[in-house]
Formats: sequence, C-alpha cells, structure tokens
Amino acid sequence: MAPRTALLVIDMQVFFESMTTSALPNIIQLCNHFSKTSTPIIFTQHGHSKAELIASPSANQLVRKWGASGSIAAGSADWELTDDLRRFVPKFPSQPVEVGESFPPVEDGDKFPKLLAKNTYDAFINTNLAKILETSKIERVVVCGVMTDCCCDTTARSAFNRGYETWLVSDACGSANKRQHEAGLRGFGFAFGEVLTTSDAIRQLGG
Repeated sequence: MAPRTALLVIDMQVFFESMTTSALPNIIQLCNHFSKTSTPIIFTQHGHSKAELIASPSANQLVRKWGASGSIAAGSADWELTDDLRRFVPKFPSQPVEVGESFPPVEDGDKFPKLLAKNTYDAFINTNLAKILETSKIERVVVCGVMTDCCCDTTARSAFNRGYETWLVSDACGSANKRQHEAGLRGFGFAFGEVLTTSDAIRQLGG
C-alpha cells in the first residue's frame, strides 16, 4: 500500500509572488492532483503579530533578522495567499488564525485543506503541524512553495528528521535567486529526502 501522503504548500503569499512566477503553475498542478485524489493539502501562512513587529528588540528571531519592514504583518495584504491558490481553500477564517493554530482546527477532524499560521522558517515550530500529520496518519510529505532554501528546506528537513518520507519538488519552489534556489535543493537532496520535479512526483504518486 502506498504511503498516505500530504502536500505542504509553504508560504505562497502576496509578499513572495515575485519569487514564484515559474513555480506557481507547477504548484497549481500539484494542488489539482491532490484535490482530485482527495489527498490532504496544508497551506502555511507566515506572519507576525503587531507585538512582534513593534517590540524592540522583538521576541521573534526572524523579525530581529529582517527588521519590521522586511517582515510580514499577519492580516496585511502581503500576508494573503496568492489569488491563484485561493480557489483550493473553499472557506477562509473571518480573521487571521493565531500562530500555532490551523483552520479548520485539528479537533474538527480530518478536514482538508487546512491553513496553518506560522512565524518562523520551520512549519513544525510553534504550530500543530505534527499533530495534524499524526492525526491523519500521514507517512509521506511533499513540500513546495517559497523560499526553497529557507522555509521549504527547513520544514522538509524537519519532516525528514521526524521520520516522514519527504520530497522537495524542485520546479514547484522559488527563492530570491537561482543560486539560493539551487543551493537549497542540493543541500536537501544530499543529506535528506528526494528532490523531484512536478511531473516525476505526480507520476510516482500514481497520476
């Protein structure tokens, strides 16, 4: 029996649109495949609270790294999912989900797709992603989104270290430039999981 698989779509938000021009059609293709096969999809939204953005120094390491002007404010226009992917999430919460929570919540059962709020590179930290995957009996995760060498790579490594078979989809990820994108793929493929193209991933998934 094939491993139960979930698609993790990392931070495909307005803030990062310029980095994902070539990746977006492949992400849509993956979302279409997972939707048609009723396979779990989890979208992450990276954002920071007002308290994190105005404190000096901020309690959040990424805000200290990039500054408030280089960080995404939860609930802002930059924080929204890109329009091309909103159709895969039929219902949105009326207000931003608190960091650490998902919508629908885990307690609502095995309802997908889910929106997961996060505030650091690793989507497992300060969130209930581990509980979502465990509750849904996931064995394999397929990671795509942005940035290849930051949130995608860090989350994929974290999934691998937690015992999940983990794929990073090379042409469904984007970063600030080609060098950083390729460095993220090389590092992950060398020591962690599989690096596959979209077509190869769908073929191996039985598409």
